[in-house]
Amino acid sequence: SYEAYLGPIRHKHIIGVNIAFLLGDWIDFAFFGDKGFLLKWQNDLKQFPKPKVSCNPVATKYPWIKFLDKDRNKNFGISNKPGRVSWNNNSGAAAINFAVHLGAKRIFLLGFDMQLVDNHQHWHSQYHVGKSKPKSLPFDMHLRAFPDIATDAKKMGIEIINVSPDSRINVFPKVSLKEALQ
Repeated sequence: SYEAYLGPIRHKHIIGVNIAFLLGDWIDFAFFGDKGFLLKWQNDLKQFPKPKVSCNPVATKYPWIKFLDKDRNKNFGISNKPGRVSWNNNSGAAAINFAVHLGAKRIFLLGFDMQLVDNHQHWHSQYHVGKSKPKSLPFDMHLRAFPDIATDAKKMGIEIINVSPDSRINVFPKVSLKEALQ
């Protein structure tokens, strides 16, 4: 059960990326940047009682989704332009930028492993749409943005801690969930 593992963070402000909103209404925001996710999960997502936020232009067709445009002048790192996020080649990294816009000064990354876990790719198989063959693994592409995110966060006085000790992201301090909760 996820409750036993994630229960201790229920009182924190949580941005759930992609289908993490299914963990419960204790997730404060559902954030996504992938069109495939929206097409597969739009009915469930619409029923989610908390704000839904996306940086994918398709989201503008749905009045119940808050749209944050991608900062085309800053693809990597953290955009400081209101209403815009750096895409960083993935929803999770864009969600970091969203957290900064919400005023976060300390951000914990949970589940940012950037590798296969039990032969699964960060839940993408849960919303794989319209493809007859598996997508190539995107982790190397996703990892490119994190040094820029780390540089911008340091300049902005934002602390980012990776709570995925086996993560391939090595530009932030890593701690266990137990350590993060202490």
